[in-house]
Amino acid sequence: MDERVNQVRISVKAPAKINLTLDVLGKRDDGYHEVEMVMTTIDLADRIDIYPREDDQITLDSSAFFVPLGEKNHVYQMAMLIKKRLGIRKGVHFFIHKNIPVAAGLAGGSSDAAATIRGLNRLWDLGLSTEEMAELGSEIGSDVAFCVYGGTALAKGRGEKIQPLPSLPPSWVILAKPPIGVSTAEVYGRVDMAKVKQYPPMSGQMMEAILEHDYRKIHQSLGNHLETVTLSLHPEVRRLKEQMLRFGADAALMSGSGPTVFCLVDKESRVNRIYNGLKGFCKDVFAVRILGDRYHVGLPKTVQK
Repeated sequence: MDERVNQVRISVKAPAKINLTLDVLGKRDDGYHEVEMVMTTIDLADRIDIYPREDDQITLDSSAFFVPLGEKNHVYQMAMLIKKRLGIRKGVHFFIHKNIPVAAGLAGGSSDAAATIRGLNRLWDLGLSTEEMAELGSEIGSDVAFCVYGGTALAKGRGEKIQPLPSLPPSWVILAKPPIGVSTAEVYGRVDMAKVKQYPPMSGQMMEAILEHDYRKIHQSLGNHLETVTLSLHPEVRRLKEQMLRFGADAALMSGSGPTVFCLVDKESRVNRIYNGLKGFCKDVFAVRILGDRYHVGLPKTVQK
């Protein structure tokens, strides 16, 4: 590590999210789509270690060779935005422990950005509220605001308007990502609103199911308007979803723009059967718990080395 990096560090957890619903309501004047989404955090997470530097530079390192270490990285972009917007003349070094697959529909980059602003808020004693951090984070990406809050929430607008919801009933979530990447911009660009209107929005029903703490109704309320687009482009995503249901999942859905597919299971006895069955189809398979509660996202922790 660069000798200009201070060995005191702040460590922040950056959990992935899954979309329980993703309703596309129309095209906005700014080029984005108007959406309503119910999302929840899961116990699959990156970790961002943040070290103060003795100069004014932003530097990055990562456990994964495929993570960009410059201006294309959401962590770098978030730190630079904070420095410019708030007039901070301090340097910082980030080490990204990468566990969330990239380009997977799990908001890995957005969650890393959210962890960055939470960590810098403490490191630099910025005094930003959760609402202020979410508003600033939404300038980096549409999912960053949700990731700042964590837990379970309804996201509206282009994803930046957040309404926290109660946690879900305890359950397992099993995720599988085929060895492909999906461009979110391309998927949204292929959305046919005439076809989308044939499928009812599910976010309202999902909110009711969560408020009623009704696990079965949560299954019945899963929905993603982007799923048919990605499935038409990548048949392997459809096959993964079919296999999950065949192996005994209670319900399955693609998250975000994909290609990751997840399923919900309330009985631990079925988790290994589904997990092992999916490992025969792709390498990236995870069995984790739903976090659901925003207070389990994890506060920044200071470590003295």
